[in-house]
Amino acid sequence: MPLYEYVCRECSNRFEALVLGSNRPACPGCRSENLEKLFSTFAVGTGDGRAARAAEAPSQSAGPCGSCGDPRGPGSCAID
Repeated sequence: MPLYEYVCRECSNRFEALVLGSNRPACPGCRSENLEKLFSTFAVGTGDGRAARAAEAPSQSAGPCGSCGDPRGPGSCAID
């Protein structure tokens, strides 16, 4: 879906708008069409919230491996 982020140049309201076809978005606060389109990234999800819950939940196997901050990644400190 074409969901875009904008900031209104009139009232500084930041919002998202679903833009279909040749429709022009307007600020939901002041109805101005003087908008700046912001750079935004897209996200991919499962749709059932499992990915979000997994990202928020602490790891069950949290231990010393991966906690040292070695830039080569988890388990790399054992390579030395």
